[in-house]
Amino acid sequence: MSHTLGIRQAQKQKTRQALLDAALGLLEEQSLSSLGLREVTRAVGVAPTAFYRHFRSTADLGVVLVEEALGSLHPMIRTTVSGTGDQEERIARAIELIARHVDGYPAHVRFIARERHGGVQPVREAIRDQLSRFAGEVRDELAKDPVSRGWSEDDLLMLAHLYVDQMLITASLFLEAREGPPEAREERQREVARVATRQLRLIGLGRHHWLD
Repeated sequence: MSHTLGIRQAQKQKTRQALLDAALGLLEEQSLSSLGLREVTRAVGVAPTAFYRHFRSTADLGVVLVEEALGSLHPMIRTTVSGTGDQEERIARAIELIARHVDGYPAHVRFIARERHGGVQPVREAIRDQLSRFAGEVRDELAKDPVSRGWSEDDLLMLAHLYVDQMLITASLFLEAREGPPEAREERQREVARVATRQLRLIGLGRHHWLD
């Protein structure tokens, strides 16, 4: 009996993941607010009623996609602001990690960029909550750096949000750079990296002089 239950559970999980993957693929060309569950189930090859065995609504599915897209980023976010290396090394490491993530998960990056200010409230709130968690983790990492000595919790959190927002902007720009004419892609990516480097330097400069 337990073996049979295990097979059923594995099949259920497989179908659930297939629905998530199909939705993510369909969202390459549209927003979540326009996505119909029949589109998703048709892409997977299951009956529309099967959708409700896994998700309450497309908004519920979208919240799970947010967790899938952003949940695994927490270690990367912490790494980009860790105190290892000087400022230039940290900036280079951050930009490299962002570019690599965009190359590996372009559909996830596009989904977050589009839905962060999209028309589905539970998804907007889920993204906001995840980004707030990121900011809290970045604040904790920044607090360990001697440069942060004397900073208030509010100011550290403000700086953390600046870093998180900058990472999201840079990821979106790397995504745009991937999708233009292939012959100019490397040049566009270098330009994104150049601008992002200057912006992060500016944030770092302001940080060093904030208490002056």
